[in-house]
Amino acid sequence: MKRRTFLDVFLAASGAALAAFVAYPIARYLVPPKAPEAATRRVVAAKQDELAPGGFKIFPFGGEPGILIRGRNGEYRALSAVCTHLGCTVQLRPDGQSIWCACHNGLYDLEGRNVSGPPPRPLESYVVHVIGGDVVVEKAKGA
Repeated sequence: MKRRTFLDVFLAASGAALAAFVAYPIARYLVPPKAPEAATRRVVAAKQDELAPGGFKIFPFGGEPGILIRGRNGEYRALSAVCTHLGCTVQLRPDGQSIWCACHNGLYDLEGRNVSGPPPRPLESYVVHVIGGDVVVEKAKGA
């Protein structure tokens, strides 16, 4: 093999290896890993007296956030905290009368129905139980 041929092959292989070392991390970054569905359909979202009436808490529910709201009368309500427009996390407005998505100013009522702004669908609703001092949230049977 001539020296010129050897150098051409060596440089081509080195360039290909460098391209692979650069392209692989970029490809891994651009393609997100598959997140499995939560193994459980129920979680402990809070302790019974953790939230004051009119307060809220964002809690993890599988791979997505949920929002637990305690009404002024003390009853609990839980919804998905993922906005149905672009997936931002929603929060209870300071007045306690609506749920707000800060990304594009979307509004939901306290039942999770979309009221105004760009959200196309209501928030997913969860079932809430108070069991032994814990506020337990679970997905509805058909969901």
